[in-house]
Amino acid sequence: MIRFDSGDLRLTILSAGTLWLDGGAMFGVVPKTLWAKLRPPDDRNRIPLAMNVLLVDDGTKRTLIDNGAGTAWDAKHRDIYGFTLKSPAEILEPAGLTPDDIDVVLDSHLHFDHAGGNTTPGPEGRAVPSFQNARYVVQQGELAFARSDNERIRASYIGDHFEPVAAAGLFDLVEGDARIDRRIEVLLAPGHTPYLHVPLIRTGEHTIAFLSDLAPTASHVPFPYIMGYDLEPLRTLESKKRILTTAAREGWRVVFEHDAELPLGVLHEQAGKLRAAPWPVQA
Repeated sequence: MIRFDSGDLRLTILSAGTLWLDGGAMFGVVPKTLWAKLRPPDDRNRIPLAMNVLLVDDGTKRTLIDNGAGTAWDAKHRDIYGFTLKSPAEILEPAGLTPDDIDVVLDSHLHFDHAGGNTTPGPEGRAVPSFQNARYVVQQGELAFARSDNERIRASYIGDHFEPVAAAGLFDLVEGDARIDRRIEVLLAPGHTPYLHVPLIRTGEHTIAFLSDLAPTASHVPFPYIMGYDLEPLRTLESKKRILTTAAREGWRVVFEHDAELPLGVLHEQAGKLRAAPWPVQA
């Protein structure tokens, strides 16, 4: 857990668990001789990844940005992904909160490792919304895309992670760049999915960007380092240039959702290229 105050907000990076994904898929066209120096793989060519989520507390409202993979996984998938999983209650416990204390769940997108905690196994094993008192925010286009069920995306989107939320009428759908409240906005950042958005928290003291899968780890900050999982890599490149360049120029703090070693940092330019550095805060 990393907790820091900025302005009148309290922000906390919490762990939703870990997973292992194929290193080649995580780095796309980047040769293994390069990425393996940054993220050494195991004997199955997988690299370890965090599932970091961000809690934003303004004293009257608590917003949770992403929520990990959830816990409803069979033995086969637990082996494939090497999961360590946490329920929403376990994620929030270090912050002294329960799922009922969350007012807004802000999904960067609906892939299973980001929105799996949207729901929890309920009576008779049926998935129910995990955060009963919250409104869930996601791009309208992302929800429609998740429902399109084509072969290329089927493994990434699981209906039980979002359909119970829709059935309960808990979604607040946004379109494009949008303001969530007076401190939080989202920037559309297409590429990984057509409707990925990057949450920004503006505190008056800092701007904090939750980069999600635009740059899942600090090793993905260089522009060509784009995942093979990205559906539109050239659009990812455009989104990275636009958002990461601004983050470096304006001194934003950035949260890397899948980086266990550098979950919170800043970006700076070095020899014409962007690099990430840790932002020291008290743990």
